[in-house]
Amino acid sequence: MTDPIADYLTRLRNAIKANHRVVEIPASNLKKEITKILHDKGYILNFKFIDEGYQGTIKIALKYDPINKVNSIKKLIRYSTPGLRKYAGHSEIPKVLNGLGIAILSTSKGVMTDKEARDLNVGGEVLCFVY
Repeated sequence: MTDPIADYLTRLRNAIKANHRVVEIPASNLKKEITKILHDKGYILNFKFIDEGYQGTIKIALKYDPINKVNSIKKLIRYSTPGLRKYAGHSEIPKVLNGLGIAILSTSKGVMTDKEARDLNVGGEVLCFVY
């Protein structure tokens, strides 16, 4: 697999389109941090790390609106790819939908959202956009 983050986002996208409640994804430390951010920001309902086997898995419970049966994640967009890495300084970090969405960055101080990176004055690789 050449791009595990794109695979992670694609698995989430496919589970949302198929109206699944739970999706299982192969684990890595970066994927675990992205999952924690999605949970903290309210995009997913719950998650669980299962450390079985060589790599382990992440079980993610997706969040749906009970009335309209619509998922809380509208779009997942991979921004930086292995073939074209995209970095942003602290003053150039993009805003997603004028602050309604989040950008997830990999910085020298860990994986964080665009707002946290602006507050800490750190830049880094812009991994993906979520809204």
